[in-house]
Amino acid sequence: MFENDLTTDLIVLENRIMGLFDTVRKSSMAIKDLQSFEMRLFNMNSLAELIDCMLDDAKTVFDLGQVTLCLLDEYGDFSRLLGETSSNLIERQSLVLLRDRDLLKARFGYLVHAYLGPFDREHFGHFFTTVAEAPATIAVIPLYRRGRYFGTLNLGSSRSDRFSCLKSNDFIEHLGVVLGICLENHLHIETIRRTSYIDTLTGVNNRRFLEQRIGEEIARCQRSNDPLTCLFLDIDYFKSVNDKYGHQAGDRVLSAVAKTIKSQLRNNDVLARYGGEEFIALLSNINHVTGLEVAERIRKNVQSLSIPFRETTIPVTLSIGLSTYHSDRKSPLTTTEAAVRLINTADSAMYQAKHKGRNRIECTDIESDRPRVLNG
Repeated sequence: MFENDLTTDLIVLENRIMGLFDTVRKSSMAIKDLQSFEMRLFNMNSLAELIDCMLDDAKTVFDLGQVTLCLLDEYGDFSRLLGETSSNLIERQSLVLLRDRDLLKARFGYLVHAYLGPFDREHFGHFFTTVAEAPATIAVIPLYRRGRYFGTLNLGSSRSDRFSCLKSNDFIEHLGVVLGICLENHLHIETIRRTSYIDTLTGVNNRRFLEQRIGEEIARCQRSNDPLTCLFLDIDYFKSVNDKYGHQAGDRVLSAVAKTIKSQLRNNDVLARYGGEEFIALLSNINHVTGLEVAERIRKNVQSLSIPFRETTIPVTLSIGLSTYHSDRKSPLTTTEAAVRLINTADSAMYQAKHKGRNRIECTDIESDRPRVLNG
């Protein structure tokens, strides 16, 4: 009898020891996964990549059913920066950007520590409104850095034992700290980068930004064989505006024209001040027919401007040159050659518009890596 009890106790003890070993093994694997995930976060090249990693990789690495991200965007920093680099990202349902701090507080509250436990729709339903099936347990991780509250990363699992308030949440708290650091770093980097690429007078991109992006757009065009249209826009009689009304008036004209041009473009189009009164717009996946429609809308909207200055109004018109690039896979140009040709042909078309009376559009199409003049 005693021997049977001893044998039973040994079996129970052995099972417990094996369970502890299994727990240690799983914890070790979880630590490795967390460390690998953290390294990927620190190596992201942009804010958009970071958020993609937070939403997608976290779901895969930690075997989760749902991952959502809620960010406080009180001053529009996230919306602006993401809109300039990744228009698709801000449309993702799993990313929530809230501009109203009071609304965020009313809906989500301000968590100081992570919440781990069962899903309660009344208190946490707003975190998971985009998922088809409600999670069984959740982890809501507040994201802070240097006293700034960024929002929350929200993890959902169908397993009832996945997140528990009885378990240690050291890993979760640590992940929140890492994400806060990454968000702060990328906001600073993107803001500095944006400042260095923005023309301070007009608020649109500068020539330096254009020179970087046009190579990327040409390379994408050559990979996908999609067209790329360039608009070269020049304000008519701009020197006369400066001479007659002064440079303050000229600055106001530049700002108004830039704002009007930008309002007619998509979020993923590139608009840059090329120099003086010249602007360039790059329209990805737009052929010359559609490009003409865009250019005509811009021309009409600028022509309708009456820019107030002191006790008068200043009329303004544009001359626009248009060129379209199609890659020739048999004998493609280098990205540099294609970029130079695209801008130069649009520039030449703009001068044709000037010579033909201004306030008009002329076209030059680059097809099969060779320019072909079209009737404007």
